[in-house]
Amino acid sequence: MALLTFAPGPSKVYDKLPDYFQEAFQQGILSANHRSAVFMDLYKDTERLFKEKLGVPADYKLLFTSSATENWEIITQSLVLKSSYHIYSGSFGKKWFGFAQHINPGTAALVVDKNKEIAVNELEIGSDFDIIAITQNETANATQVTNETIAAIGKKYPDKMLAIDTTSSMAGIYLDFSLADIWYASVQKCFGLPAGLGVLILSPKAVERAKEKGETGRYNSLNFMLENAANNQTHYTPNVLGIFLLNRVLTDMPNIKDIHKKTEERMRALESIVENSKALDFLVSNAATRSRTVLGVGGEESFIKRIKADAEANGMQMGSGYGPLKPTSFRIANFPALNEQEFEQLITFLKAY
Repeated sequence: MALLTFAPGPSKVYDKLPDYFQEAFQQGILSANHRSAVFMDLYKDTERLFKEKLGVPADYKLLFTSSATENWEIITQSLVLKSSYHIYSGSFGKKWFGFAQHINPGTAALVVDKNKEIAVNELEIGSDFDIIAITQNETANATQVTNETIAAIGKKYPDKMLAIDTTSSMAGIYLDFSLADIWYASVQKCFGLPAGLGVLILSPKAVERAKEKGETGRYNSLNFMLENAANNQTHYTPNVLGIFLLNRVLTDMPNIKDIHKKTEERMRALESIVENSKALDFLVSNAATRSRTVLGVGGEESFIKRIKADAEANGMQMGSGYGPLKPTSFRIANFPALNEQEFEQLITFLKAY
């Protein structure tokens, strides 16, 4: 029997996924042409659901990509006029910066400590930078940047666009999409779906910026994507099954504010166990910068190895630490697809430590 995974992506999928697969097959969606009315209706309805369930503003545009990673290139290629300025604390933020810098050598970054909030009053971002890139939820070290901090950065730099990586938080917590012009994620985390689909959400201002820059010629040039999206189509043959499954998950999920409440309750239960444990330590000691959807637990290498082995012996898989944190930490996905019984199984296991 497969292990119950608490890895933060690809993560545990929703229990109703087999039913959704069957629906896709029975409805003939798997054979639908991406220029057909069937697909265009699916695209249009999925965008409607993003606005209804996740609170995306009515005039924002939803685009489909292959992954969150692809969005790194799209943003730099098609939206950055001069350079982007990246604020991050972990490995995925660093990777985004690296991809952007490869395309645009003028890219710069501020690396913040995982236990320190971004000191907005101390930020000095010059006129050479027109996009500020923020990793809102850093999967690698289990940190987050709050809506309030994003709002403060936007208020300080109203002439710059904000691009926000919410790969491991979108659909798991409430995000105020009105605070930034560019948002992206992929579906194998809080959306509770198999990997292979990314989403990119743009404000009207970002759409205008793409037109202003006028970048074309690549298969994923944003203007090419937007031209097709205006007709509820994609620029290349998309992951139709992935989009159908995303549509079904959004249809069945509660409003994001209800999901956010449950995510918070579960994270507080997990935090309480770590606080009262003699063996477990927070990877992120500052509660203000601690992710609500990914819990990082740190410790001695031998202990981390043992607890992961104990978990497997109990039919569970903890997420490994990432990058330099791999030997001395493990990560737990606090994602909505985990049902109550599975969450209780995790709680019981951790309380033993």
